[in-house]
Amino acid sequence: MADARVFSDLTHPPNRSQAGIISKIRLENFMCHSNLEIEFGDWVNFITGQNGSGKSAILTALCVAFGSRARGTQRANTLKDFIKTGCSYAVVQAEIKNQGEDAFKPEIYGDIIIVDRRISESTSSIALKNSRGRRVASKKEDLREIIEHFNIDVENPCVIMSQDKSREFLHSGNAKDKFKFFFKATLLQQVDDLLKGIEKQLNDATALVNHLEETLRPILKELDELQEKIKCMEFVEEISHQLQLLKKKLAWSWVYEADRKLDVQQKNIEKLKGRILTCQEKIDEQHLIIEKFSDQLANKKTQIANIMERTSEARRMKEDLQQSLSMALKEKLELEGERERRTNDIQKMVQQVKVLEQQIHDFHEQHVRSTQVEENEMEERLRSLQVKLDEVNVNWERLKEEEDAIIQMLTMIENDVEKISNQIEDAERSHREVSSRIRELQMHQTNKVTAFGGGRVSNLLQAVERHHQRFSNPPIGPIGVHVKLEHGDMWSMAIESAVGILLNAFIVTNHKDSRVLRACAREANYNHLQIIIYDFARPRMNIPRHMLPQTSHPTAFSIMHSDNPTVLNVLVDVGHCERQVLVKDYDTGKTVAFDQRISNLKEVYTSDGYKMFSRGSAQTILPPNKNIRAGRLCGSFDNQIKNLEKDSLEAKEHILQGRGIKRSKETELRNLQDKLSSQKRRRINVERDYRSKEFELHDVKKLISSEETSVPSSTVDELHQEISKLQDRIREREIFVEKLQMEVNEAAIKAKDFRISFENLCESAKSEIDALAETEKEVMTIETTLHEAESKKKHFEQVMNTRVLSDLKNAEAKYRELEQNCKDDRNKASIICAESEIEALGGCKDSNPEQLSAQVTRWSQKLQRESQRFSESIDDLRMLYEKKERRISRKQQTYKAFREKLEACDKALQLRWSKFERNATLLKRQLTWQFNGHLKKKGISGQIRVNYEEQTLSVEVKMPQDASTSSVRDTRGLSGGERSFSTLCFALALHEMTEAPFRAMDEFDVFMDAVSRKISLDAIVDFALAQGSQWIFITPHDISMVKHDERIKKQQMAAPRG
Repeated sequence: MADARVFSDLTHPPNRSQAGIISKIRLENFMCHSNLEIEFGDWVNFITGQNGSGKSAILTALCVAFGSRARGTQRANTLKDFIKTGCSYAVVQAEIKNQGEDAFKPEIYGDIIIVDRRISESTSSIALKNSRGRRVASKKEDLREIIEHFNIDVENPCVIMSQDKSREFLHSGNAKDKFKFFFKATLLQQVDDLLKGIEKQLNDATALVNHLEETLRPILKELDELQEKIKCMEFVEEISHQLQLLKKKLAWSWVYEADRKLDVQQKNIEKLKGRILTCQEKIDEQHLIIEKFSDQLANKKTQIANIMERTSEARRMKEDLQQSLSMALKEKLELEGERERRTNDIQKMVQQVKVLEQQIHDFHEQHVRSTQVEENEMEERLRSLQVKLDEVNVNWERLKEEEDAIIQMLTMIENDVEKISNQIEDAERSHREVSSRIRELQMHQTNKVTAFGGGRVSNLLQAVERHHQRFSNPPIGPIGVHVKLEHGDMWSMAIESAVGILLNAFIVTNHKDSRVLRACAREANYNHLQIIIYDFARPRMNIPRHMLPQTSHPTAFSIMHSDNPTVLNVLVDVGHCERQVLVKDYDTGKTVAFDQRISNLKEVYTSDGYKMFSRGSAQTILPPNKNIRAGRLCGSFDNQIKNLEKDSLEAKEHILQGRGIKRSKETELRNLQDKLSSQKRRRINVERDYRSKEFELHDVKKLISSEETSVPSSTVDELHQEISKLQDRIREREIFVEKLQMEVNEAAIKAKDFRISFENLCESAKSEIDALAETEKEVMTIETTLHEAESKKKHFEQVMNTRVLSDLKNAEAKYRELEQNCKDDRNKASIICAESEIEALGGCKDSNPEQLSAQVTRWSQKLQRESQRFSESIDDLRMLYEKKERRISRKQQTYKAFREKLEACDKALQLRWSKFERNATLLKRQLTWQFNGHLKKKGISGQIRVNYEEQTLSVEVKMPQDASTSSVRDTRGLSGGERSFSTLCFALALHEMTEAPFRAMDEFDVFMDAVSRKISLDAIVDFALAQGSQWIFITPHDISMVKHDERIKKQQMAAPRG
C-alpha cells in the first residue's frame, strides 16, 4: 500500500473460507485515499488509526461498492463527491469469497467475485468479474441478484454501522430513534415501506379502474337509449308489416264475406225450393184425406138414418121410464134424508137424557169421587198413556235412524255420481287429447316437416323460398328433419328430453342471414324461432375417444345420424349431445350419473325421460316433461297412430261404461230420494201422534191434580122433570120416524119396479142403441178430421201462394246480385295480392271485415304516430349499436380482468400484512430475550418494550445494587459507560436477530470509559466469534486490551499527512 501501513498480530492466520465475506477491498482516488488495499480476515477484523486517517472511508467504500446511494452513506450528496480532490475518477473494488454450499454461480464466477465500481464526474458504472479478473456482468440487476443471494444489506445498521449512526444510536435516549433503529435493523422498515407502497399502488389502481368504469356509464346509457330506439324502430317495422298484412286480409275478407253470404243465400234458395215440394206434398196429402173421409161420412150418415127409423119408439119409451125412475129415486132420497134428520134429533135428545142422568148420578156420587178406586183407575190410565207414549217414541227413533241411514246412502251415491262424472270428464279429456294427437301424427305422416313446429314451419319454408335470393347460403332447418334416430321406439323420449328444443331450430351461416330469416319468420307469423349461427364451411367434427364419456352406454350423438355435417356439428357444439349418456331404466341412470364418476359426462337421460346430472356436490334428478311429444324422429307413425287409436277406443268404452253406471246410480239416487220423502212423512206422522199423546197425558195429570169444585146447578127434581119432557118428545119423534120409514119402503119398491122395467126395455133395444151411439161417435170423429184436413189444405195453399213462391223469387234476385258483387270484390282483391299468399299466411276466412277494417284504422294511426318520432334507418342504428357494443364489451372485459387481478393482489397484500404483524410480534419477543441474555454477562437485567402503534422502543435496565430495586427506563439516567454497554447489548441482540455474511461497526466505543470499553470489547469479540459471521470493527482507540486469537486480525491505518 502506498498511503497506509497495515500490520497483523497473526503471522500465520488460519485459512477459513465462507461464501459472501469480504476478502479484500481496494480504493483508488476515493475520498482521502489515492490507493488503498486492505485484506480482511474471515472472522474478526479490527482497524485502528488516528482521526482523519480514512478509517470510515473503508465502510463508505463498502456501501458504494454494493450499490448504496450517496445520500445513504450520510457522507455526500452525489457519488462524484467521493472522488478525491484533483482527480477525475474513483474506483472501489471489493472481492467477495464465493466458496462452499452457498456459492453464487461458481461455474461462472469461480471462488472469488470481484465487484468493481467506477465513478466519474458524469456517471458511474459497475463491473462484476470472476476470480480470473474477466468481466462477467455490468448491470445493476446482476449486482442486486448477488446482494440478494448473500443477503447483503449495506443500508441496514446491523450490517454496516457508520460512525454517524454509532454516535446517534449510542448517545440518543429518544424512544422513537431507538424504534427507528430497531425497525430498520430487523428489515421491518423495508417490508413496511414495501407493503405500504404496494397498498398505495393498489389504491391508485382501484381508483383508476373505478374512474374508467365510471367513464363507461354515459356510453352504457347511450347504448341503452340506442337499444330502446332500435326496439321502437323494429316496432314500427312490425306495425308496417302488420298493416300491409291486415290490408291484404281485409281485401280478401270482403271476398270471403261475399262468398259466405252467397252460400247462405244458395242454402236459403234450396231451402225455399224444398219448402215448395213440402207444401205441395202436404196439400196433396190433405186432399186425399178429404176425399177419403167425405166418402166415409156419407156412408155413416146413411147408417144413422136407418138405425134412427128402427129405434125411435124404443127411444121414446126409454126416456119415459128413465124420467119416472129419476122421480122415484128423488122421492126416496128426500124421505131418507128426512128420516135421518129425525133420527139425529132423537139421538140428541137421548144424549141429553143421558147427560141429565149422569148429572144426577154425579150429584149422588160426588162424595165418593175421590175414593181409592177412582185414584187407581186414574193411575192405571196414566200408566197406559205413558206406555203408549214410550212406544210411539221408540217408533219415532227407529224411523229417525232409518231416515239417517237413507241420507247416508244418498250422500254416498251422490259422491259416487260426482266421482263417476269426474272420471267421465277425465276420459273425455283424454279422448280429445288422443284424437288431437292422432290428427297431429296423421299430419306429420303427410308432411314430416310439421312435426317440428306445426303449420308455421310450412309457412316459414314458403317464405324462405320466396326470399331465397336474399340469403348468402340457404338456411338449414328444422334440424329434426335432417336427423335420423336408431332404435326410435326405445330412445325417442330420451332424445326429446336431451335435444328436443334444438330439433325445431334453423341454422344460418352469418348474422345477415339470421336477420333475413327472422324477417321471414315474422312474415310467416312464427314467433320465437330459434336461429343458430354456424359456419357451414366447417367439416364434420372428429371427436377423440378420450373426450367422450367412458361408458358402455350409448350417447345421444351415437344414435343420431345425419347426412349434413353442419347439423351434426351443431348438435355437438350447441347441444353437447356427445356428453349426454342414454340408459334404459331409472336405477341404471342413478348408478351412471352419481356412483361411477364418469369423466366428460354432462347429463344422463333414461328411456322414459328422466334427466340426471351432478354439479359439484349437488345431485339433481328431473322428472319427465309431460308436454314432450315423443316419436318425432321415428321413420313411420303407423304404430303410434294404431296405439293411439286403440287408446282412443278404450277411452270411448270407458266413457260409455261410465255413463251407464252414472245412469244406474242416478236412478238409484231418485229411488232413495223418493224413499227418503216417504220416510220423512211417516216420521212426521209418528211425531204428531207423539205430541197428541203427550198433551193427553199432560191433561190427565192436570185433571188429577185439580180439585173438584163443581156443584150441581139445579136440583134433582128439576132434572127429573126435564128428563120426562125429553122422553115424551123422543116418543113422538120415534112415531114420526116409523111413518117416514114406511114411506121410504114404498118409494124404494116403486123405484125398484121402474128400474126393472127400464132394464128390461134397455136390454131389448140395447144392440140398436149401442150401434146408433157408436155410429154417431164415428160421424163426429170423421167430421172433425174432415174439417181439420180442409183447414190444413187451405193453410198450405195460402203459404205456398203468399210466402214460399214470393220468398223464392226475392232470394233468386238477391243471389244474382250477391254473385255479381262477389265477382267484383274478387277482381279487386286479386289486384292487391294473390289468394295463395293469403292462404300461406294462415288465411282470413274466419275474419270479420268490419273488425279488420277497425284494426287497419288503428294500426295506420299508430304507424303514423310512431313514424314521426324517428328519421334514421334501422340498419344504421343496428350497425352503430353493434359497433359500440363491441367496443364497450372489450373495455368491460378488460376492466373486469383488472378488478379481478386487483382483488387478488389486495387479498395477497392483506395476507402479507397479517404475516408481517405476526413476525413483528415474534421479533419483539426475541429482541427482549437476546438483550436480557447479553446484560446478564455484567450482572445486569433488563427488558425492551416495543410499541408498534406509537413507534417507540424503551430500554428498561435494572442495576445490581442491593439497596435499590427500582428500574431505570431512560438510558440517559445511567452513567456513560453503563449507557454505552446497555446500548451495545441492544445492538448485539439486534445483530443476533439478523443474518449477513459480514458486519461492520465504526467507533462503537466512542463514549465508553476504559473499564466499560474492556468489558464491551470482550463481549463484542466473544459474540462475533460465537456468531460466526465476518466482523469489521473500526475504532480510534487502543485495542491492545483485545485478547489474542488466531481468528482476530488487527490492522492500523497510517497517520494522516500534515
